[in-house]
Amino acid sequence: MDKDQIKFLDEKSKYIRKLIINEIAKLGQGHIGGSLSAVETLVVLYYKEMNINPDNPNMKARDRFIMSKGHAGPAVYAVLADKGFFPLSELDTLNKPETNLPSHCDMNRTKGIDMTVGSLGQGLSCAVGMAKASKLQKDNAYIYCMVGDGEVQEGQIWEAAMSAANFKLNNLIAFTDYNKIQLDGTVKEIMDISPIDKKWQAFGWNVISVNGHDVLEIYEAIEKAKNTKEKPTMIILNTVKGKGVSFIEAMGDANHSTSITEEQRVRALEELE
Repeated sequence: MDKDQIKFLDEKSKYIRKLIINEIAKLGQGHIGGSLSAVETLVVLYYKEMNINPDNPNMKARDRFIMSKGHAGPAVYAVLADKGFFPLSELDTLNKPETNLPSHCDMNRTKGIDMTVGSLGQGLSCAVGMAKASKLQKDNAYIYCMVGDGEVQEGQIWEAAMSAANFKLNNLIAFTDYNKIQLDGTVKEIMDISPIDKKWQAFGWNVISVNGHDVLEIYEAIEKAKNTKEKPTMIILNTVKGKGVSFIEAMGDANHSTSITEEQRVRALEELE
Protein backbone atom coordinates (compact mmCIF):
# COMPACT_ATOMS: atom_id res chain seq x y z
CA MET A 1 0.00 0.00 0.00
CA ASP A 2 1.54 3.32 -1.06
CA LYS A 3 1.75 6.58 0.87
CA ASP A 4 -1.25 8.12 -0.87
CA GLN A 5 -3.45 5.18 0.09
CA ILE A 6 -2.23 5.32 3.69
CA LYS A 7 -2.96 9.06 3.80
CA PHE A 8 -6.44 8.49 2.37
CA LEU A 9 -7.25 5.83 4.99
CA ASP A 10 -5.86 7.98 7.82
CA GLU A 11 -7.93 10.97 6.71
CA LYS A 12 -10.97 8.76 6.27
CA SER A 13 -10.51 7.49 9.83
CA LYS A 14 -10.59 11.07 11.12
CA TYR A 15 -13.74 11.75 9.13
CA ILE A 16 -15.48 8.61 10.39
CA ARG A 17 -14.63 9.64 13.96
CA LYS A 18 -16.30 13.00 13.33
CA LEU A 19 -19.40 11.25 12.04
CA ILE A 20 -19.49 9.06 15.15
CA ILE A 21 -19.15 12.07 17.45
CA ASN A 22 -21.96 13.94 15.67
CA GLU A 23 -24.11 10.82 15.50
CA ILE A 24 -23.93 10.14 19.23
CA ALA A 25 -24.08 13.82 20.22
CA LYS A 26 -27.32 14.19 18.27
CA LEU A 27 -28.84 11.58 20.57
CA GLY A 28 -26.98 12.97 23.55
CA GLN A 29 -25.57 9.65 24.73
CA GLY A 30 -24.17 6.45 23.30
CA HIS A 31 -21.52 3.78 23.08
CA ILE A 32 -18.65 6.00 22.08
CA GLY A 33 -15.50 4.41 23.54
CA GLY A 34 -15.67 1.08 21.73
CA SER A 35 -16.91 2.74 18.55
CA LEU A 36 -13.88 5.02 18.34
CA SER A 37 -11.41 2.21 19.06
CA ALA A 38 -12.66 0.19 16.07
CA VAL A 39 -12.43 2.89 13.40
CA GLU A 40 -9.16 2.08 11.60
CA THR A 41 -10.05 -1.57 11.13
CA LEU A 42 -13.46 -0.70 9.70
CA VAL A 43 -11.89 1.83 7.37
CA VAL A 44 -9.33 -0.64 6.04
CA LEU A 45 -12.03 -3.26 5.53
CA TYR A 46 -14.67 -1.13 3.87
CA TYR A 47 -12.44 1.19 1.83
CA LYS A 48 -9.65 -1.22 0.88
CA GLU A 49 -10.42 -4.89 1.39
CA MET A 50 -14.03 -5.94 1.17
CA ASN A 51 -15.91 -7.01 -1.96
CA ILE A 52 -19.20 -5.18 -1.39
CA ASN A 53 -21.63 -3.07 -3.39
CA PRO A 54 -23.77 -0.38 -1.72
CA ASP A 55 -26.15 -0.50 -4.71
CA ASN A 56 -26.61 -4.23 -4.24
CA PRO A 57 -26.06 -4.89 -0.52
CA ASN A 58 -27.34 -8.47 -0.75
CA MET A 59 -25.28 -9.53 -3.75
CA LYS A 60 -24.17 -13.14 -3.74
CA ALA A 61 -20.53 -13.99 -3.00
CA ARG A 62 -19.99 -10.66 -1.24
CA ASP A 63 -17.61 -10.40 1.67
CA ARG A 64 -19.37 -10.05 5.01
CA PHE A 65 -18.61 -8.24 8.24
CA ILE A 66 -20.11 -8.97 11.66
CA MET A 67 -19.63 -6.49 14.50
CA SER A 68 -20.02 -9.06 17.26
CA LYS A 69 -19.38 -6.42 19.94
CA GLY A 70 -22.68 -4.92 18.90
CA HIS A 71 -22.45 -1.75 20.99
CA ALA A 72 -19.97 -0.45 18.38
CA GLY A 73 -22.84 -0.16 15.92
CA PRO A 74 -22.44 3.64 15.62
CA ALA A 75 -19.01 3.11 14.04
CA VAL A 76 -20.40 0.65 11.51
CA TYR A 77 -23.29 2.98 10.69
CA ALA A 78 -20.92 5.88 10.06
CA VAL A 79 -18.94 3.81 7.56
CA LEU A 80 -22.01 2.39 5.84
CA ALA A 81 -23.53 5.85 5.45
CA ASP A 82 -20.31 7.26 4.03
CA LYS A 83 -20.11 4.33 1.61
CA GLY A 84 -23.62 5.08 0.37
CA PHE A 85 -25.67 2.24 1.84
CA PHE A 86 -28.06 4.88 3.20
CA PRO A 87 -28.07 8.71 3.46
CA LEU A 88 -25.73 10.40 5.90
CA SER A 89 -28.72 12.24 7.33
CA GLU A 90 -29.99 8.96 8.80
CA LEU A 91 -27.12 9.03 11.29
CA ASP A 92 -29.07 11.72 13.16
CA THR A 93 -31.75 9.12 13.96
CA LEU A 94 -29.44 6.80 15.95
CA ASN A 95 -31.44 4.86 18.55
CA LYS A 96 -34.48 7.13 18.21
CA PRO A 97 -38.09 5.89 17.80
CA GLU A 98 -38.72 4.21 14.41
CA THR A 99 -35.03 4.45 13.49
CA ASN A 100 -33.28 2.08 11.13
CA LEU A 101 -30.16 2.52 13.26
CA PRO A 102 -30.77 0.86 16.63
CA SER A 103 -28.15 0.87 19.36
CA HIS A 104 -26.96 -2.60 18.30
CA CYS A 105 -26.79 -3.70 14.67
CA ASP A 106 -29.95 -5.28 13.21
CA MET A 107 -29.81 -6.93 9.78
CA ASN A 108 -33.58 -6.57 9.37
CA ARG A 109 -33.49 -2.81 9.76
CA THR A 110 -30.22 -1.52 8.31
CA LYS A 111 -28.86 -1.90 4.78
CA GLY A 112 -25.35 -3.30 4.80
CA ILE A 113 -25.63 -5.11 8.14
CA ASP A 114 -24.96 -8.82 7.65
CA MET A 115 -25.97 -10.12 11.09
CA THR A 116 -28.06 -8.98 14.02
CA VAL A 117 -25.97 -8.75 17.19
CA GLY A 118 -26.31 -7.62 20.76
CA SER A 119 -25.97 -10.66 22.99
CA LEU A 120 -22.21 -10.78 23.36
CA GLY A 121 -20.52 -13.98 22.23
CA GLN A 122 -22.93 -14.87 19.43
CA GLY A 123 -21.48 -12.97 16.49
CA LEU A 124 -18.42 -15.16 16.06
CA SER A 125 -20.61 -18.28 15.90
CA CYS A 126 -22.58 -16.65 13.09
CA ALA A 127 -19.34 -15.80 11.31
CA VAL A 128 -18.24 -19.44 11.56
CA GLY A 129 -21.51 -20.52 9.96
CA MET A 130 -21.14 -17.98 7.16
CA ALA A 131 -17.55 -19.03 6.50
CA LYS A 132 -18.56 -22.69 6.42
CA ALA A 133 -21.40 -21.90 4.01
CA SER A 134 -19.03 -19.94 1.79
CA LYS A 135 -16.70 -22.94 1.66
CA LEU A 136 -19.57 -25.23 0.65
CA GLN A 137 -20.72 -22.81 -2.05
CA LYS A 138 -17.14 -22.18 -3.23
CA ASP A 139 -17.90 -18.50 -3.71
CA ASN A 140 -14.46 -17.28 -2.51
CA ALA A 141 -15.96 -14.78 -0.06
CA TYR A 142 -14.17 -13.67 3.09
CA ILE A 143 -16.02 -13.39 6.37
CA TYR A 144 -14.78 -10.77 8.81
CA CYS A 145 -15.82 -10.48 12.45
CA MET A 146 -14.82 -8.16 15.29
CA VAL A 147 -15.14 -9.24 18.92
CA GLY A 148 -14.53 -7.20 22.04
CA ASP A 149 -11.93 -8.10 24.65
CA GLY A 150 -14.62 -8.22 27.33
CA GLU A 151 -16.68 -10.36 24.98
CA VAL A 152 -13.86 -12.89 24.79
CA GLN A 153 -14.79 -13.82 28.37
CA GLU A 154 -17.91 -15.51 26.96
CA GLY A 155 -17.79 -19.29 26.63
CA GLN A 156 -19.54 -19.26 23.28
CA ILE A 157 -16.57 -17.44 21.78
CA TRP A 158 -14.38 -20.45 22.47
CA GLU A 159 -16.91 -22.94 21.12
CA ALA A 160 -16.91 -20.94 17.90
CA ALA A 161 -13.11 -20.75 17.94
CA MET A 162 -12.82 -24.51 18.24
CA SER A 163 -15.32 -25.05 15.41
CA ALA A 164 -13.58 -22.62 13.07
CA ALA A 165 -10.26 -24.38 13.51
CA ASN A 166 -11.86 -27.81 13.15
CA PHE A 167 -13.40 -26.84 9.82
CA LYS A 168 -10.15 -25.18 8.66
CA LEU A 169 -11.93 -21.93 7.83
CA ASN A 170 -9.10 -19.90 6.39
CA ASN A 171 -11.73 -17.61 4.84
CA LEU A 172 -12.62 -16.40 8.34
CA ILE A 173 -10.61 -13.39 9.50
CA ALA A 174 -11.52 -12.09 12.94
CA PHE A 175 -10.34 -9.19 15.07
CA THR A 176 -10.15 -8.73 18.83
CA ASP A 177 -10.53 -5.07 19.76
CA TYR A 178 -8.05 -5.26 22.62
CA ASN A 179 -8.60 -1.86 24.21
CA LYS A 180 -8.36 -3.56 27.62
CA ILE A 181 -11.43 -1.87 29.08
CA GLN A 182 -14.95 -3.27 29.31
CA LEU A 183 -18.26 -1.89 30.54
CA ASP A 184 -17.40 -1.30 34.19
CA GLY A 185 -13.68 -1.77 34.61
CA THR A 186 -10.50 -3.08 33.06
CA VAL A 187 -10.48 -6.52 31.48
CA LYS A 188 -7.57 -7.51 33.70
CA GLU A 189 -9.48 -6.66 36.87
CA ILE A 190 -12.74 -8.33 35.87
CA MET A 191 -11.63 -11.48 34.01
CA ASP A 192 -8.08 -11.41 32.70
CA ILE A 193 -7.87 -12.87 29.19
CA SER A 194 -4.10 -12.66 28.82
CA PRO A 195 -2.12 -14.09 27.15
CA ILE A 196 -4.81 -13.62 24.52
CA ASP A 197 -2.55 -14.49 21.57
CA LYS A 198 -1.54 -17.83 23.04
CA LYS A 199 -5.18 -18.69 23.78
CA TRP A 200 -6.19 -18.27 20.16
CA GLN A 201 -3.11 -20.19 19.03
CA ALA A 202 -4.00 -23.03 21.39
CA PHE A 203 -7.42 -23.21 19.72
CA GLY A 204 -5.77 -23.70 16.34
CA TRP A 205 -5.88 -20.18 14.94
CA ASN A 206 -3.26 -18.20 13.07
CA VAL A 207 -2.64 -15.14 15.25
CA ILE A 208 -1.24 -11.73 14.31
CA SER A 209 -0.86 -8.80 16.74
CA VAL A 210 -0.89 -5.22 15.43
CA ASN A 211 -1.28 -1.60 16.43
CA GLY A 212 -5.03 -1.30 15.93
CA HIS A 213 -4.73 2.36 14.97
CA ASP A 214 -2.14 1.85 12.22
CA VAL A 215 -3.90 1.30 8.89
CA LEU A 216 -0.80 -0.14 7.23
CA GLU A 217 -0.27 -2.73 9.96
CA ILE A 218 -3.93 -3.72 9.80
CA TYR A 219 -3.85 -4.00 6.01
CA GLU A 220 -0.68 -6.09 6.03
CA ALA A 221 -2.14 -8.40 8.69
CA ILE A 222 -5.26 -8.98 6.58
CA GLU A 223 -3.12 -9.75 3.54
CA LYS A 224 -1.12 -12.27 5.57
CA ALA A 225 -4.36 -13.82 6.80
CA LYS A 226 -5.56 -14.26 3.23
CA ASN A 227 -2.42 -16.26 2.47
CA THR A 228 -2.89 -18.57 5.45
CA LYS A 229 -3.83 -22.14 4.61
CA GLU A 230 -6.30 -24.30 6.56
CA LYS A 231 -6.57 -21.99 9.58
CA PRO A 232 -8.79 -19.08 10.56
CA THR A 233 -6.92 -15.93 11.57
CA MET A 234 -7.34 -13.77 14.64
CA ILE A 235 -5.84 -10.30 14.40
CA ILE A 236 -5.25 -8.82 17.85
CA LEU A 237 -5.86 -5.07 17.64
CA ASN A 238 -4.00 -3.22 20.38
CA THR A 239 -6.21 -0.16 20.68
CA VAL A 240 -7.23 2.72 22.95
CA LYS A 241 -10.86 2.97 23.99
CA GLY A 242 -12.14 6.36 22.88
CA LYS A 243 -9.18 6.83 20.52
CA GLY A 244 -8.83 10.23 18.89
CA VAL A 245 -10.47 12.44 21.51
CA SER A 246 -8.35 13.14 24.58
CA PHE A 247 -11.11 13.73 27.12
CA ILE A 248 -12.98 10.62 26.00
CA GLU A 249 -9.82 8.51 26.23
CA ALA A 250 -9.26 9.90 29.75
CA MET A 251 -12.67 8.68 30.92
CA GLY A 252 -11.48 5.08 31.03
CA ASP A 253 -14.33 2.62 31.59
CA ALA A 254 -16.77 5.54 31.89
CA ASN A 255 -16.55 6.06 28.12
CA HIS A 256 -18.25 2.74 27.32
CA SER A 257 -21.54 4.60 27.12
CA THR A 258 -21.56 8.26 28.00
CA SER A 259 -23.36 11.53 27.40
CA ILE A 260 -21.95 14.05 24.93
CA THR A 261 -22.88 17.70 25.38
CA GLU A 262 -22.82 20.26 22.59
CA GLU A 263 -19.70 21.81 24.13
CA GLN A 264 -17.99 18.41 24.19
CA ARG A 265 -19.05 17.75 20.60
CA VAL A 266 -17.41 20.93 19.41
CA ARG A 267 -14.28 20.25 21.44
CA ALA A 268 -14.03 16.70 20.07
CA LEU A 269 -14.39 17.87 16.47
CA GLU A 270 -11.68 20.48 17.02
CA GLU A 271 -9.30 17.75 18.24
CA LEU A 272 -10.01 15.72 15.11
CA GLU A 273 -9.02 18.52 12.71
